[in-house]
Amino acid sequence: MYILMILFPPNQDQERRTPLHAAAYLGDTSIVELLILSGANVNAKDTLWLTPLHRAAASRNEKALNLLLKHSADINARDKYWQTPLHVAAANRATKCAETIIPLLSNVNVADRTGRTALHHAVHSGHLEMVNLLLNRGANLSTCDKKERQPIHWAAFLGHLEVLKLLVARGADITCKDKKGYTLLHTAAASGQIEVVKHLLRLGVEIDEPNSFGNTALHIACYMGQDAVANELVNYGANVNQPNEKGFTPLHFAAVSTNGALCLELLVNNGADVNFQSKEGKSPLHMAAIHGRFTRSQILIQNGSEIDCADKYGNTPLHVAARYGHELLISTLMTNGADTARRGIHDMFPLHLAVLFGFSDCCRKLLSSGFDINTPDNLGRTCLHAAASGGNVECLNLLLSSGADLRRRDKFGRTPLHYAAANGSYQCTVTLVTAGASINEADCKGCTPLHYAAASDTYRRVETHSGNSHDTDEEPLKESRLKEAIFCLEFLLDNGADPSLRDKQGYTAVHYAAAYGNRQNLELLLEMSFNCLDDVESTIPVSPLHLAAYNGHCEALKTLAETLVNLDVRDHKGRTALYLATERGSTECVEVLTSHGASALVKEKKKKWTPLHAAAAYGNTDSLHLLIDSGERVDITDVMDIHGQTPLMLAIMNGHVDCVHLLLEKGSTVDAADRRGRTALHRGAVTGCEDCLAALLDHDAFVLCRDFKGRTPIHFASVCGHSEILRTLLQAALSTDPLDSVVDYSGYSPMHWASYSGHEDCLELLLEHNPFAYLEGNPFTPLHCAVINNQDGTAEMLVEALGAKIVNSRDAKGRTPLHAAAFADNIHGLQLLLQHQAEVDGTDQLGRTPLMMAAENGQTAAVEFLLYRAKADLTVLDVNKNTALHLACSKGHEKCALLILGETQDLGLINATNSALQMPLHIAARNGLASVVQALLSRGATVLAVDEEAGSLQLRATIGTRILVIEQSGH
Repeated sequence: MYILMILFPPNQDQERRTPLHAAAYLGDTSIVELLILSGANVNAKDTLWLTPLHRAAASRNEKALNLLLKHSADINARDKYWQTPLHVAAANRATKCAETIIPLLSNVNVADRTGRTALHHAVHSGHLEMVNLLLNRGANLSTCDKKERQPIHWAAFLGHLEVLKLLVARGADITCKDKKGYTLLHTAAASGQIEVVKHLLRLGVEIDEPNSFGNTALHIACYMGQDAVANELVNYGANVNQPNEKGFTPLHFAAVSTNGALCLELLVNNGADVNFQSKEGKSPLHMAAIHGRFTRSQILIQNGSEIDCADKYGNTPLHVAARYGHELLISTLMTNGADTARRGIHDMFPLHLAVLFGFSDCCRKLLSSGFDINTPDNLGRTCLHAAASGGNVECLNLLLSSGADLRRRDKFGRTPLHYAAANGSYQCTVTLVTAGASINEADCKGCTPLHYAAASDTYRRVETHSGNSHDTDEEPLKESRLKEAIFCLEFLLDNGADPSLRDKQGYTAVHYAAAYGNRQNLELLLEMSFNCLDDVESTIPVSPLHLAAYNGHCEALKTLAETLVNLDVRDHKGRTALYLATERGSTECVEVLTSHGASALVKEKKKKWTPLHAAAAYGNTDSLHLLIDSGERVDITDVMDIHGQTPLMLAIMNGHVDCVHLLLEKGSTVDAADRRGRTALHRGAVTGCEDCLAALLDHDAFVLCRDFKGRTPIHFASVCGHSEILRTLLQAALSTDPLDSVVDYSGYSPMHWASYSGHEDCLELLLEHNPFAYLEGNPFTPLHCAVINNQDGTAEMLVEALGAKIVNSRDAKGRTPLHAAAFADNIHGLQLLLQHQAEVDGTDQLGRTPLMMAAENGQTAAVEFLLYRAKADLTVLDVNKNTALHLACSKGHEKCALLILGETQDLGLINATNSALQMPLHIAARNGLASVVQALLSRGATVLAVDEEAGSLQLRATIGTRILVIEQSGH
């Protein structure tokens, strides 16, 4: 009693309605007043969130409603469907209540959960006075609900003609459509509102307007069996042959509809095309055949419907009637000359379809036509194959008694017995074997009927079709099919089926049972194969244990684990069944195998992964837990693959946080390194998984651990651009020895890598952490790295933060960042550096300026910029006395050389010789730079000079296919 009082307080019933709800509904104002004065909650809500005000409006008690409002009842209160008291009043024809409520509202167009306003509800109820009231008080007659239906849709659908007239008179749109394109005429036609239909037609609505599916009002009327509406539409000129989006006419719909017989007659009598085919080629007769409309099929045939009209699959109405088992319709079609030997889908006869779907009466009727029943379809299957697959023994017997060949093989080499066994059909199997079918005959793949029976999953198909394996109606059927499949297998074994036979891939029936998870079939086969267990355990090509594990069949796996001796057999890739189960994420299979002693440490061949590696890599936490708890070794979590990776590293690499936590809790070594010296923390820095990284640091992972190139996790976070990871690592690094360097073995710091990779967020953190880090390690500074890789953002940050100190810094070969920008043809970098006082003519250890660097490397844009914008000095000589012009010619960079020549007429520069006594003309001629040679000559270059290798006063230069000969006397 106490519990009941808690659940339902004394002042509420089981629906949480208070006495005030009841009094308001009954309209007893004296009781309402008394309850309110006694402290009753005027806005109390029941289980549907209805207040007393809702209840008063529902029962049209305006006095009670006024009293509640006087005591501050919430006029905007909403129930579970978001309906206000005005919605309720409108729906219940409470006009006076509505008159009281409306002046208190700021908006009469408030929508409920479905998007309907009070006007929708008033129209739905058909109360003309309420509709008029709402319209007069500002209700919007064009407001749409969530299905885009206006109030006038409901007037049309429910036949409220006077309401509809009122709405039209007030300006409602008679052409409006809902979300699916239904017009007022569609909705009236659907519900058979003939008077509304007549009125709409008089108003001039478009009679053949399609909805979103292409259906007209006539389609809808025929589908719903509204013959009076259909008659009105036809008389008013509706198109009886208009197809919808799928090509169906109203006649197709009339042929299908439960109540469409009169509509069909009407359409046929008014010129509907009885042979009109849909986009899939289906005629109205096809549609009648699908649903077994016997009378309608007769009408269609009598009016000229083509008996053997074929759809796009080749099926005639007779095929369709046979498929759906309509015997009377088959009789009608055959009487009217339907071709029983006509080929349909896959070249099948109607008889194929009748026996495949188990309609024995249809089979008997079709057999009476007397065609050759051993004629195959395009896959070589006869009607007997189809009957065996369908599992109807009555059909099978009818065919056998009519001379069907039970030894006939299809294109796959399968006999009818193969199909019966695959379907787990005990009675069909017995019938075929008794009739003389060969029990061990193999098909093209080497499979016998026993292979197919072992793999039979008909009971599982029952579960799939039911959609719910626990459905009480389906369970007995599933159980029955399972027993039948076992009886089928047992019968084959008892009648000489050989379980040791292998298919062409080397699989026995045991393999098939394991692969499909048929535990009882597997037990039976193992019992019969007890003397050849070595063959069962063979891994050529794959063991049954592997197949069961791969497909997640834990019951079958349990049976095998209890029977077989060695659970650690490996396939051709070195994988055990436990490895496969772990890789596939089948925790139940992992549990079965580990509980029976399977090893978690056997390695596959390629990567040398154990099941632990697979579990960690694929994030199978439950499986990983089972493997660790198998207790084979104390250090089981630190087992390494071919690259020295532990399960922890793989879990980190793939971001499996749960696996990471589990491995760390189970003792995995947090700083274990692979063959390249990289730890789990290095991987965490690369993947950017913050939770994984936090777990490692919580277990004291060393932040400054180095790989074989001396790179720390901080380097990796910087190069990958994981700024939050970098922040965490830098914070953790504060607790390490301050003397520990963070430069790698090539002298590069994290700042170098962040700059080179263009990660501005990371660079900002590194500058905040230690702005002088650029001075550490390799003198090829972060700014060099940024400009040589065209990373403008990080270059700007470095220049702004460090200024001239870094702009003119030099690497080990004396090159400045300007050299690096010139080398990379980075114009933005050149501009940036020069704006910050970079030395335009600064030389490196070889005496080369940025211009010379650009010229030697053929960077035309950089050469042009440095010449024309930066006014670089062309006369600077390197250690070998080469000018920029020498270097451009020596590397064959014709455009660069021409740019330089365009800026000078200086004969001293044009005829300058380097250490090898070569002038630019020597070099240009030797490299075949014709245009450069001509430009040099036009500027006064001398041809008299001889270099160290020349013994003649004649220069010869091969340019393409012509020879330019410059004679001393000819110039």
